Amino acid sequence: MSGQETRPNHTIYINNLNEKIKKDELKKSLYAIFSQFGQILDILVSRNLKMRGQAFVIFKEVSSATNALRSMQGFPFYDKPMRIQYAKSDSDIIAKMKGTYVERDRKKEKRKVKAPEPSVNKKVSAPQAANAVPLNVSGMPMMNQAPRMMQMPGQPPYMPPLGMMPPPGMGPGQMPPSSLGPGQMMPGQMPPPAQPVPENPPNHILFLTNLPEETNELMLSMLFNQFPGFKEVRLVPGRHDIAFVEFDNEVQAGAARDALQGFKITQSNAMKISFAKK
Repeated sequence: MSGQETRPNHTIYINNLNEKIKKDELKKSLYAIFSQFGQILDILVSRNLKMRGQAFVIFKEVSSATNALRSMQGFPFYDKPMRIQYAKSDSDIIAKMKGTYVERDRKKEKRKVKAPEPSVNKKVSAPQAANAVPLNVSGMPMMNQAPRMMQMPGQPPYMPPLGMMPPPGMGPGQMPPSSLGPGQMMPGQMPPPAQPVPENPPNHILFLTNLPEETNELMLSMLFNQFPGFKEVRLVPGRHDIAFVEFDNEVQAGAARDALQGFKITQSNAMKISFAKK
């Protein structure tokens, strides 16, 4: 069944994967090659014998899944060409985002078995219910108490009442400087501009920095071998955060550099690429 026969979906189903690869390494490698197409919400790989050699990659956008399917169909992944198609139905995480999530029938059946039968003696007449005093449940305010204001994430800081003077050196709505941790910014404050990567003369060898700890040679090879002229990846012993990638010539190296500059192997590590010093 080809990917085009199933309607487009946020989730792509991949099979014909190398069954000898460990689950954690497989998930990291799948993330490394598919995150270039868009935000990935989850990658599902099962240890079940029946599900070996298979995986699901869930994208936030359907367009990302479509681009991934078209671009990576037949891609040699751990020496085996990937077979990719759209998943037949929405994954749970997407269904919850759409508001169409329905619990599995097995869970419903278990709930039906466990649900106790309503007792006739426990029914409360309408007059009794009207005069009932609300119970003070632990952790919950009484119904006749005024609700308390709670600070919600994303809301502006508390504003002092009209006429109240803010502390010295602070304007209304400001946060005390001492409450800001390292790297934190005031609401609405723009982050400082990123420092540009120092430019060296063009070279057929690229220098990679800011790589995550789990980076390995195979992961980088799969990332760069999609570009013409790729030759090899060289890691530096004792340093997980840097590597060198060699191409046939400077033009091919420059094309790969421009395409993958800032590529995130993980959510917190944006790869920095420059020409190696000659």
